[in-house]
This record gives sequence, structure tokens and C-alpha cells, in this order.
Amino acid sequence: MRLILLLYLLPVLPLLGRTVTVSKTGPLTSLKQAVAQAQPGDTIRVQAGTYAEGNIVIEKSLVLLGEHYPVLDGRHKDELLTVHARNVIIQGFRFVHTGISSIHDLAGVRILDSEAVRIRGNQFDDTFFGIHISNSSHCRIEDNTLHAQVRVEHQVGNGIHLWKCQHMTLHNNRVHGHRDGIYFEFVTNSLITENYSEGNLRYGLHFMFSHNNEYRRNTFENNGAGVAVMYTYGVKMLDNTFAHNWGSSAYGLLLKDIRDSEVHHNRFIQNSVGIFMEGSSRIRFTQNEFDGNGYAVRLQASCDDNTFQQNNFQANTFDLATNGTLVLNHVDGNYWDKYQGYDLDKDHIGDVPFHPVSMYSMVVEQMPAAVLLWRSFLVLLMDNAEKAIPAITPENLKDNSPAMTPHDLH
Repeated sequence: MRLILLLYLLPVLPLLGRTVTVSKTGPLTSLKQAVAQAQPGDTIRVQAGTYAEGNIVIEKSLVLLGEHYPVLDGRHKDELLTVHARNVIIQGFRFVHTGISSIHDLAGVRILDSEAVRIRGNQFDDTFFGIHISNSSHCRIEDNTLHAQVRVEHQVGNGIHLWKCQHMTLHNNRVHGHRDGIYFEFVTNSLITENYSEGNLRYGLHFMFSHNNEYRRNTFENNGAGVAVMYTYGVKMLDNTFAHNWGSSAYGLLLKDIRDSEVHHNRFIQNSVGIFMEGSSRIRFTQNEFDGNGYAVRLQASCDDNTFQQNNFQANTFDLATNGTLVLNHVDGNYWDKYQGYDLDKDHIGDVPFHPVSMYSMVVEQMPAAVLLWRSFLVLLMDNAEKAIPAITPENLKDNSPAMTPHDLH
């Protein structure tokens, strides 16, 4: 019985230590000294003020609580806090002015080879990397604000950067002005919810070789190139918003060499390209909204066995574009505002199929400069001729059951 009770109490034992206070008015004025003197399980309360003590290394289970956002200042040369331990909590601090290095990924908070670390309710301003995590598991990053203002990629790192991690949770963080807002590489079985990634130089979210993760209710807006997902399987992207990612190479969502994944109930609003797909297979796109994009979906001929069902396509320049005539994908039951068919039996399903790929979009795929002819009389003639006698557009890429009214996706 005693053994069972001990095992039950182990997770809370770090909370049973003593509490020490660091203050600019003393008697203990150094956070680095407090960390060095603390015992595993202790709580260190840090009162308001600026602490410029170089890199502070935590190698034991501690709780660091800031009161009124004490400032850890790297003076443009140091990393601020490095964690190499289990069961560490860091809450309520403001991290500013790390160093900048093309060799070392200096960060406001670095977590390496750690487990069960919680970083919550902190502010990061003018940090090279905000939060950098490697080879760690079961960590929770939540309610943090990360802001950078550098306009050149090599002078700023990623807001939240994870490498070779598993069972991680990112919740309700706000990231602005970094290279990539959130970056995952070799990260598995993790949950990313309700984050807001906006105004980053490259991607709002960028992940590679990161399998079996779920992204839910995030917003990626006004980034250089939206969200990039590469060389990955088993991804679920649910209830996210991809908006206002404009530029010659911009898109809401890039899918490259992805398979066995799900894109459900997302909003793609006013992007240059809503979704760009290359080399991707067995992805289900259901109940998504594509509204006001240049291209809603650019589906390369290298993609196969993907399904588009019950999506709404409205006010897009091109709803669906491809670069081949043999496209082995499935399109069924979507709403297309360009559909001009009829519904004689009143079952709310069009009686004739809809071909979403226009002849003009095929021409633009081969000759991008032809986009200058958009809305011209010549384009109208081309598309009407193709509808009458299909010759160039892929015959098998059609919606046999187009919805007559938009799906209710609320």
C-alpha cells in the first residue's frame, strides 16, 4: 500500500519544495544564483525588474514564476535560459535581446533532452529564436507571445522551433515577425491548437518529416508563404484558418510528398493559392471553404487518390487547376459557384457533372504570362469552346454530384 501511495505522489513531488524569492532590492538579487542554490522541487519567485545575467542553465526540477513580467535581457549577445531537466515550469517572464548567430541557434528559452517542461504565459521580444526545443517529449508550450521585427531572414530565427520531439502540445501562442512562426522537424504524435501565427517572413507553420500530428483551430495569416507540410504522413489539419497569404510564391497550404492525411473544415480565404499539392496521395479534403483565392487548389499531376468532397468553392479566380490531362483523384459533392447546370428533380444536386478545370487555367499552367488575359473576351471564348467540346482539360476530373447551394459549414 505504501508503494502504491508513493507512486501516486511522484508526479507532484516537485511541488513540495521550498519557495525562494529573487528581488532587485534583495536579499537575493541574482536569478542565476537562486537557480544554483535551489534544490529539485523548489519554486523560485522573481519580482519585477531587469536581470541581465547571461545564460541561465537549469538542470533540475524547478518552478520559475515571474511576478509582473520580470525581464531577462540578453544584451544582444547571450542566450537567456537553457533547460536540461524534467518537470520544469517557466511562467510569467519577458525575454528580450538575445544574441544573433549564424552558427548557434540562440534562443530566449532553449529546451534540450528534457521531459515534461511547461513554458506558459511568457513574452518574447527581439529574440533570435523564441523557444527552441530539441530531443524532448511531453512538453507544453502555451499562452506565450513571441514578437520580432527584423525584416531580413538571416537576422531572425523561428518563433517556436521543435526538432526530434514527441508528444508535445502547443496551445494559444501568438507569433509575429519571425522567419517561420512555428517550425517542426522530426516531431511526432503532437497537438497544435488555437495558435495565431501572423506576419512571419517565410511560413506561418513549416513542418517536415513530422508524422501523426494534429493541427486544430489555428490561424495563419499574412505570412510570406502560409503553411508548408513536407515529407509527412498521418497529419490531421482541422478547423484552421489560412488567410491573406499573398505573393508570387505564396499559398495558404503547401502539401509536398504527403500521404494518408486529413484536411477537414478549414477556411482558405484570399490567398494567392489556397492549396498547392505535389506528390501527395490519399488525402481527404472535406467541408473546407475556399473563398476569394487566386487559385483555390493547384493539384499537380503527380498527386493521386486524393478526395475532395463537400467543400465550398466561391469567388476564386480558378477553383481547380492542374498541369496534366490524366489526374487520378476524386471530386464529388462540392459546391461550385461557377456551376451553370440545372436541378430538374429538385434534389439539390446538379443533374449534369461540373468540370472545375478550365481551359484557361491549363494554358496559364503552361504559360504563366497568359494570366494577363484574365477576364478578356478571348478567355471567355476559350472556356466556352472547351465546355462544348472538351479537348485539353482532364475528362476524368469532374464533379458528378455538384451541390446546387453552398454546404453549411458553420
